[in-house]
Amino acid sequence: MAEQTPEANPGATKEAQARQLLGMKGADVKETSIWKLRLQLMKPITWIPLMWGVLCGAASSGGFTWSLEDVLKSLTCMLMSGPLLAGYTQTLNDFYDREIDAINEPYRPIPSGAIPLGQVVAQIWILLLAGIGVAWLLDVWGAHRYPSILVTALGGVVLAYIYSAPPLKLKQNGWLGNYALGASYIALPWWAGHALFGHLTWTVVWLTLFYSLAGLGIAVVNDFKSVEGDRTLGLKSLPVMFGVHTAALISAVMIDVFQVGVALYLVTVGEQLLASVLVLLVLPQITFQDMYFLRDPLKNDVKYQASAQPFLVTGMLVAGIAMGHAGI
Repeated sequence: MAEQTPEANPGATKEAQARQLLGMKGADVKETSIWKLRLQLMKPITWIPLMWGVLCGAASSGGFTWSLEDVLKSLTCMLMSGPLLAGYTQTLNDFYDREIDAINEPYRPIPSGAIPLGQVVAQIWILLLAGIGVAWLLDVWGAHRYPSILVTALGGVVLAYIYSAPPLKLKQNGWLGNYALGASYIALPWWAGHALFGHLTWTVVWLTLFYSLAGLGIAVVNDFKSVEGDRTLGLKSLPVMFGVHTAALISAVMIDVFQVGVALYLVTVGEQLLASVLVLLVLPQITFQDMYFLRDPLKNDVKYQASAQPFLVTGMLVAGIAMGHAGI
């Protein structure tokens, strides 16, 4: 199999090259390595929330210890959730979004012609099978009578497919698509981490699905980079349906309200201190929304996420620790 070697751009800055490699927007750099192109398709920047979600689930289980075995289990679960299954999801999404990317991000590996479609399809299958295999391994490792991690992984695989691929292509609907994305980044890895070290209960399931409504708000932020292409191809993202500034307000309200909602639930199970910490972590998010996002969503979406999301993910871990303390 021949390696694709488009000419490198000698004027590209290291920052632009790093952004391109991580899968971030706004970095029009020609790449020379097929392996870097494959990594771009997997968008490593998107792995972090899922790997963090595994950590939150481990905390909420109440069964994680800092033993070598538990650390290795959690790292293996992060490998499954991040590089393998998130990588599968992102590659699949790029495959089915190649027409949109040709408008919004023509420098991406597929629309630029830097990588053949046959190699993209092979990458999708390799990541999919590897992710499912690791999920099965984790259930065996944990001596689970019911393969809860494998079932969670398969559910995520199906959700990723119907999100990106026709005929359903959930991302065509701003509400359903963004909620599916939010659940994929919050609930699914949380369930996997919780099931790895404890028993996954219905309370954990519904509470993390509720938390995923805040993830819906975060998912809307990602729609601002593709407004032009979505509008051209008839995709009903929230910025297309409601306009840029109204969609930004909807996103901000959902992010804040549903985190506070989780905090209120934690108060009812006796975790007042950690619930208060969670609410306090929402305050800087509101500040950055006012400073950046609500004033100019198209210009400041990345800056807002970089500023506010550390507080969001810290709040997720606080909620997980509180759930573990409460024995939910």
